[in-house]
Amino acid sequence: MRLKLTIPIAATITAASLLFAVPVSLAQESPASNRRTEAAAGTAVAAEPDPLTEQKSLYDKLSIVTEIPWHWIAAIDQYERSMSKVKPKARPMLGSTVGVFIDQEKWAGLLNPDMEDSTPASIRWFNGIGRDGDGNGQAERTNDFDLLYSLVSRVATFGTSDDDFSIGLWEYYQNSRAVKRIQQFSRIYAAFGRVDLFEHAFPVPLGANYSYRSTWGTGRSWGGRRTHEGTDIFAPHGVPVRSTCYGVVEVKGWNPYGGWRIGIRDLNNFYHYYAHLSGYDKTVNIGDVVKPGQVVGWVGSSGYGKPGTQGKFPPHLHYGVYSDRGLIEWSFDPYPMLKRWEQAERKRLKSKK
Repeated sequence: MRLKLTIPIAATITAASLLFAVPVSLAQESPASNRRTEAAAGTAVAAEPDPLTEQKSLYDKLSIVTEIPWHWIAAIDQYERSMSKVKPKARPMLGSTVGVFIDQEKWAGLLNPDMEDSTPASIRWFNGIGRDGDGNGQAERTNDFDLLYSLVSRVATFGTSDDDFSIGLWEYYQNSRAVKRIQQFSRIYAAFGRVDLFEHAFPVPLGANYSYRSTWGTGRSWGGRRTHEGTDIFAPHGVPVRSTCYGVVEVKGWNPYGGWRIGIRDLNNFYHYYAHLSGYDKTVNIGDVVKPGQVVGWVGSSGYGKPGTQGKFPPHLHYGVYSDRGLIEWSFDPYPMLKRWEQAERKRLKSKK
């Protein structure tokens, strides 16, 4: 018999005391570059809180209340956020910082006559998942702590071990892709111990001899009529190929079209596809966590045939990006991102001189 986790009643009291210590409300995206002072008016204004710092504080507090590792909590929140970004109309922002979306029926209970119900006792009576996480006596669907506390608590009813928590994720989402993504995100957060993991690197070293242009949507004939879903970066054979992101290696091996290729999943739920490699870094394997700039392979001309086929085209890196939309993935043009990452990395290198 599987034991179910019971979060003690005192948890809400603990949560309330923690919330009074540090506020958790913040704007969803407030980059540091937008912080300013009103010097012209002669009044200094304190810098705005960093959103990622505030998120980490919230995860730590919730981890204390639920006894669930913070990286699992962060992973759920980030997965929910990624789904809301691709479906903004169906999943509007509810809180001010967390990405969790819970529809009204699930929150209040399917048979609850009051879909706006925020009374914990009646929500429980109608089997809704809404909970009072911050101890103010209300289960508020627009409260950051209540939102994340409610979802995590429902998942944790199956237990707090990694295996039990994964079972809880399956029961909640009924989607194996969702479970896999949250597991991957959790591994990334746990590996680095922080949440500010959104820096990027250009796929090849900036000092290398390379060239690229927008090749999105151009025609291709090998393997049937299809369009080009990516950007080709032409470089000499053997130039290092680097991870552009913090992520998990999801795929590695031969593809009839892409040759020796590797796929990496990042925290934005983007799948980064590197194809036509001449080989891999032997220390990088499926399931490994990687970081921006880490070498994962080398430029080559593999593909368009059986395993080992080489030289049917000039050496280059085919770089593609795909967005997970829950049940399917869509490719999109990576060229604009590549230009931004290239420029940002050049600035970082200059600032270190």
